[in-house]
Amino acid sequence: MLLDEEIVKLVGMPEKAYKLLSEPDRIIRCRIRRHIPGVKGFIYVYLVYHSAARGPPGKGGVRMSKDVTLEEVAQLAEIMSYKNALMDLPFGGAKSGIAADSNLPPETKQIIMEGYAHELRNELLSGNYVPAPDLGTGPREMAVIFGETHIRESVTGKPIGIGGLPGRKEATGYGVSVISERAVQEFLKKDISDVTVAVQGFGNVGSWTCEFLSKMGAKIVAVSDVQGGTFCKDGIDIEELKKYSRENGTVCGFGGSRITNEKLLELDVDLLVPAAVGNVITKENAGNIKADLIVEGANAPVTKDADEILLKNRKIVVPDFLANAGGVVASYDEWRKGKSGSKTKKEETFATIKETLLEAFEETLQFSVRKGVSLRKSALALAATRIVETMEARGWL
Repeated sequence: MLLDEEIVKLVGMPEKAYKLLSEPDRIIRCRIRRHIPGVKGFIYVYLVYHSAARGPPGKGGVRMSKDVTLEEVAQLAEIMSYKNALMDLPFGGAKSGIAADSNLPPETKQIIMEGYAHELRNELLSGNYVPAPDLGTGPREMAVIFGETHIRESVTGKPIGIGGLPGRKEATGYGVSVISERAVQEFLKKDISDVTVAVQGFGNVGSWTCEFLSKMGAKIVAVSDVQGGTFCKDGIDIEELKKYSRENGTVCGFGGSRITNEKLLELDVDLLVPAAVGNVITKENAGNIKADLIVEGANAPVTKDADEILLKNRKIVVPDFLANAGGVVASYDEWRKGKSGSKTKKEETFATIKETLLEAFEETLQFSVRKGVSLRKSALALAATRIVETMEARGWL
């Protein structure tokens, strides 16, 4: 649970609102009931609605991983409630997960996604839940969902030809780079071109973050994926790294020195961007983090215990529901335009993301300074305030 006593006091949160936010509104757990070649047993699907106060719909991605659990999906749904509220979007917080290997052949994944859409058809067709890409899924999987619903606004992150938004696939990474640039300026008192960067993760979020930061002039000295990473003190050519990764399926072996994911987190750099999976900075390694600024590209990469250690060590952490919200901001644009049938250009998508995220950053920063709290607590308090105000307006309190 993200809320704590300090945030409740900052918000002046009524007890009833606290109880409503302390557990999910609704949980759906089901099995995909069809034969899937090469898969033994059933594949489980989880859908968690954390808060419907600012919805419907509940908005959040669909994660595919053999290790996904109901607890993980619930945690991610809670993050989405506060992320959507902080961005002032008319969405509740939700998330879904498919307990299957995301590295299965495309034709097998298609059968799984068809089964997923069938099992959740009532939620999708009613507009109660609007999924988007997440770890292990992308535009192809969203296209399968659209193929089942035939409703453009029922899913975001689709391919361009079926109502997808130009710039959506780059959106999260672009947002992370925008927030990183502003945070470097604010907290390190430097230009982005004067800092060294390490990025953990080279999937959709990590690779686009690297590309945009590189174009801004940042020196990216280390990048990793699930197999490990590469380090070069003189900087990495990101375009060449992307080409190498496409051809070899990994960044490992791309010149420089080979490095583990664990060591990457502890490098002596100005900016660290954990953009892979959750819970990678823990109480065990938080004391070894040398970067002065951490921008959370992934969801929940820093545990609660680790966050306290980083704070004591005077490290600045820009939380996930602020730093990586570019994806859901773009999803809102796609959802809205799906309803109206209007079109947009990639430059307009990027402009919307930049304006929305920087506005949220300034609000978070000002509240943080005024109340003397961390950026995470500040962002949570602002988001929770909006949710409580909506609860009051709807007569829930």
